[in-house]
Amino acid sequence: MRILLFILILLAPIPIRAAYDVTWVEFPALNEFNGEAVQLSALQFKPAGQGPFPAIVLLHGCSGMFTPSGYVTASYRRWAELLSEDGYVALLVDSFNPRGYRTICELQKRPILESRERVDDAYAAARWLNEQPYVAPGKLGLIGWSNGGTGTLYSMRPTSRRDPAFRAAVAFYPGCRTLSRAKTTYQTYAPLLILTGEADDWTPAEPCVRLVDIAKKQGGLLEIVTYAGAHHSFDRINSPLRYRPNVRNLNKPDRLGATVGEHPQARENAIRRTREFFAQTLKN
Repeated sequence: MRILLFILILLAPIPIRAAYDVTWVEFPALNEFNGEAVQLSALQFKPAGQGPFPAIVLLHGCSGMFTPSGYVTASYRRWAELLSEDGYVALLVDSFNPRGYRTICELQKRPILESRERVDDAYAAARWLNEQPYVAPGKLGLIGWSNGGTGTLYSMRPTSRRDPAFRAAVAFYPGCRTLSRAKTTYQTYAPLLILTGEADDWTPAEPCVRLVDIAKKQGGLLEIVTYAGAHHSFDRINSPLRYRPNVRNLNKPDRLGATVGEHPQARENAIRRTREFFAQTLKN
């Protein structure tokens, strides 16, 4: 028995220290919620070393950043890992649980708004990061998915800008419906990349294409990439295509239901484009 145990120890994989450190951090929200102060929590992935490193704020979608079992989803964790491996401090901010919600996808009237709380949280995270000695001043990026992607669009408007500001942003399948119909042409104060699926029936690509086309005619710093055959959440990991019947969908007559699921080819292309985009905008 002892010999067998000794052999198993020898054959066991040697743990390899990750190239980044993972810690939970907290910082105050910029404004009260329902009349009470909010202490936000966030999962930080920090590259090994002293830095200073550029940093990126990550905004989750309407399902929140946790699985039903309470773990950070594999997809969000993998994005944070990829970014930290590229030399960024990645800060995944929880906008929901500190305000008493786990998910808001199925709420027809949502108390946490893309144009308000999600914007506030992006800049609260930017403020906290800017105070850390290992973060390079002035080199902050923003990335969001779905509800967080729409929050990213709102955050990048000149009227939303606060100090410290973001140097660049990426929005995955954001909802562009409201902004594309606004009387004032949408613009950003820094480069913005939108990545969305042409088969998306929750946050359709067409309003985003229209929004970018109009903005670029006026010199806007926007780019968009659309993926044929890709649905909402195309970059998720181990997420087969499925229909969610109870989520709010303003693009449906009955305001319910959407198709979600991964598209491996679109995901890999989007990962490459995102890494290249941030390398050009945050590391130069």
